Amino acid sequence: MSLWLGRLRPAAAAAARGRPGSAVLPAARIHLSPMQNLEYGWLAYMLGDRATKRFTERSKVFTVEGNLSSGKGKLAQQIAEKLGMKYFPEADIHYLNRITGDGTLLPEKFNGFCNLERFYNDPKCSDGHSYRLQNWLFGNRVLQYADALEHLLSTGQGVVLERSPYSDFVFLDAMFKQGYIHKRCLDHYKEIKEISICEFLPPHLVIYIDVPVPEVQKRIQDKGEPYEKKVSSSYLQHIEDAYKKTFLPEISETSEILQYTASEAEDVEKVAEDIEYLKFDKGPWLEQDDVSFHHLRLYFLVATSGKATMLMLVTSGFGSSEVSSLQSPNSDGPQHLSEAAEFSVCLLSISCVA
Repeated sequence: MSLWLGRLRPAAAAAARGRPGSAVLPAARIHLSPMQNLEYGWLAYMLGDRATKRFTERSKVFTVEGNLSSGKGKLAQQIAEKLGMKYFPEADIHYLNRITGDGTLLPEKFNGFCNLERFYNDPKCSDGHSYRLQNWLFGNRVLQYADALEHLLSTGQGVVLERSPYSDFVFLDAMFKQGYIHKRCLDHYKEIKEISICEFLPPHLVIYIDVPVPEVQKRIQDKGEPYEKKVSSSYLQHIEDAYKKTFLPEISETSEILQYTASEAEDVEKVAEDIEYLKFDKGPWLEQDDVSFHHLRLYFLVATSGKATMLMLVTSGFGSSEVSSLQSPNSDGPQHLSEAAEFSVCLLSISCVA
């Protein structure tokens, strides 16, 4: 176990020498860990660290999308193994717990005060639980996507993810159409999404597994958790509609698209062959160079150095609580959602500067 003290910050150092300074910051920090992780910074770039030197034809970001119980995880893992890429399972409400500390899953009060079981049992809960859940999941997906991009840029190894923050909205859209949340929640989510992933690069490839709703329900009834079996067919249909009518047409402007039926997705050899024929000749990735990758990595360094704080900010902090408490479509409440989003941006700016 290592025990070390961090370097004094200017104000704290001045105070330690008996000279007045600005607000006194913690003089030292104690680190208890078997290891210390090296972080990318300006010095690495100055000494010649270049992301493109590590890139190969497999240095790509793939996401696998689909409805509940569509076989996304299995196909994503098979593609990663087949092509030598890193697999990222779908981020759940405990993603932050799994990648920080000793991996212990913390109680619900430390994970957005939400859980899937409660959502399926009472999707119209009047305390705003449904929106709070989806907002928290979105925040965890943002963190995971940032981790995946950082892995790609730092190692050159491609990544395969189950879903992404780009597709997360399909669930919120379905919730809104089912009457689970108010339109205010939808508007608030859109503002938060715009300021959360604006610096990210979209996936090179999106693979969509098209499984009909009746088949999805059958799979859930056969293998799903008891609480998952309460999901309605209309909710599943709205998810499918959001994928096909909104997400896929929009993401196709920047990413390659491959669509498969459930049976076709079982043949990973065929999927890998289809990937080989893709040209990857569109999207913002073509405009990047070592300088832009360097700035992107610095952005990740600042934005994710305090993952717990970043997750709170992405999920809108106080603004999210205010809006989610007005989840019921019949409730009245404040209309000034942009102020809540701007407040989050302000907090994020302070966090990044500190």
